[in-house]
Amino acid sequence: MGMISYIKEEIQVVRERDPAIKSNWEVLLYPSFRVILRYRLAHKLYLKKHYFLARWISQRGARKTGIEIHPGAVIGKGLFIDHGSGVIIGETTVIGDNVTLYQGVTLGGTGKEQGKRHPTLEDNVMVSAGAKILGSFTIGENSKIGAGSVVLKEVPPNCTVVGVPGRIVRMDNKKIPRTDMDQVHLPDPVLADIQKLQEENIRLHSELRRLVKNLRCMEKGGDQDEDL
Repeated sequence: MGMISYIKEEIQVVRERDPAIKSNWEVLLYPSFRVILRYRLAHKLYLKKHYFLARWISQRGARKTGIEIHPGAVIGKGLFIDHGSGVIIGETTVIGDNVTLYQGVTLGGTGKEQGKRHPTLEDNVMVSAGAKILGSFTIGENSKIGAGSVVLKEVPPNCTVVGVPGRIVRMDNKKIPRTDMDQVHLPDPVLADIQKLQEENIRLHSELRRLVKNLRCMEKGGDQDEDL
């Protein structure tokens, strides 16, 4: 793909997934667009073992946009980083096609691994604001990671993960459309547990009241027998 075709494709990606963009000229100011172009150049240099120059370009991009992408990361087509401040993508990260990341996302390592240290995100994954994915494992295609989640183990395809540590709360085998970027209306496992406890508490109270009532009736019956 030529540079002009690539730029047109990236402009289309940004305009498709950010309704705030009103024209192609605005896209040129978008941090995600600017840092991805720098990453593509830095990655080519990295593959040619020009490590210092690749990191120099990468760090300049990080200072200007707040998005730090290591030039060694492997990124597919259609990556969209919404706003992007605080996003970190580690050296051995692998990202598939049409992935969406929000601000504050970290694709990092645990600091205890050698070789492949960072996560792999398959196609159509969405990672919501502030989420941390730490370690060398795979997030399956079409999965969603909820805001603020900390994911420390592998996630199968077509799942929704929320919480600290991250827990799978939905697995419905339905593909997530590329334009589905709803990071708010996700299941809340803590709330679900609390509601379940409340329901159980109400049931136990009802059962206890019934037993107490029966016991009092039995005691009254016993008093009547003694009087006789």
